[in-house]
Amino acid sequence: MIKRFVKLTFVPDKVNDFLDIFEASKKLIRARDGCLHLELLQDTVQPNIFFTLSYWDDADALEMYRHSDLFISTWAKTKILFSDRPQAWSVTVVSET
Repeated sequence: MIKRFVKLTFVPDKVNDFLDIFEASKKLIRARDGCLHLELLQDTVQPNIFFTLSYWDDADALEMYRHSDLFISTWAKTKILFSDRPQAWSVTVVSET
């Protein structure tokens, strides 16, 4: 399993537009083969910064999603709202407490 963090920084007055896009697509993303979990997190200091945290069966499942029509259309609507370049990390759990 991999976990994927994506940092998204939006133009402040475009946050609600992003939230509408996320709300409309979250169930479809969660239903994708290989998607085990998806959540949206908001920075406590800068409310225009969000993070998505998703869990995927493996890197292939994530890549299949990233090449899907769902991702391409959602990303096209989302990327025009950014005020900074998005950042992404794929990680595996090394140790749990």
